[in-house]
Amino acid sequence: MDSASEGSERKVMKVTTREARSVNPIARQSLPDAIAVELRERILNGEFKDGDPIVQEAIAEEYEVSRMPVREALRQLEGQGLVALKTHKGAIVTSMKKEKVSELFDLRALLECDILARALPHFGPSDAAAAQDFLNQLEGAYHRRDTAEWGKLNWQFHRSLYLPANRPETLSVLEGINIQVERFIRVQLVMTGAIAAAEREHRDLLSLCTERNPTAVDYLRKHILDAAKLPSSISA
Repeated sequence: MDSASEGSERKVMKVTTREARSVNPIARQSLPDAIAVELRERILNGEFKDGDPIVQEAIAEEYEVSRMPVREALRQLEGQGLVALKTHKGAIVTSMKKEKVSELFDLRALLECDILARALPHFGPSDAAAAQDFLNQLEGAYHRRDTAEWGKLNWQFHRSLYLPANRPETLSVLEGINIQVERFIRVQLVMTGAIAAAEREHRDLLSLCTERNPTAVDYLRKHILDAAKLPSSISA
C-alpha cells in the first residue's frame, strides 16, 4: 500500500471513529429522557401515587434497559420535584399536601403576574396568534378528555403570553413549578367539572393581553389562585 493510500485510509478511519463518537452519546442521552417522560406521565396520571417507591430494578426490567438510564431519568424527575431520592430507599414519589400546593400556586401568582406585566407592553399580533393556536389545541384536548396533554398545553398557552417579556430564567423556574402542580390541575378539572370555566378564563385572558389591557394582570392572579382551590377529598 503506498503512502497516499495509507493516508486516505487513516482519514476514513478518523472520520468513521469521530462519527461513531458523535452518535453513541446522543443515543445514550435520549434514553433517560424518554424514560423520564414515561415515568412523569405515570406520576401525573396517578399510577404512581404520593409516597410510592419507584424501584430502579423493576423499572429497568419493565423497559428492558440497564439501571443507569433509569437512574438518570429519576434524577431528572427529582429536579422537577416529582420524586425524592432517598439514601438506602431509592426514589419516592413526592407527597403534595395542600400546604405545598398552596405555596406553589402562590409562587405561580407572584412570578406569572410579574412576567405578564413585563410582557404586556410588547404583546403583538404574532404573539396573540401563537397563543390562540395553543389555546385551540388545549381546548381540543379538553374536549377529547386527553388528560396527558392538558398540563403541557396549559403551560404552552401561558408561556406564549409571557414570552414578549424576554425573561428566560423566570420562564425556566415557572415551567418547573407548572410541572409540579399539573397533578392537581388534572384532579381539579376532572372532579369539579371546571373545564368550561377554564376555557372561558383563558379566552378572556388572551383577549385582555391582545388589547394590552393592564387588568390582565389582576385577571391572571385570580385565575391562578382559584385553581388552587382543590376539592376537600384531596389529602390535607
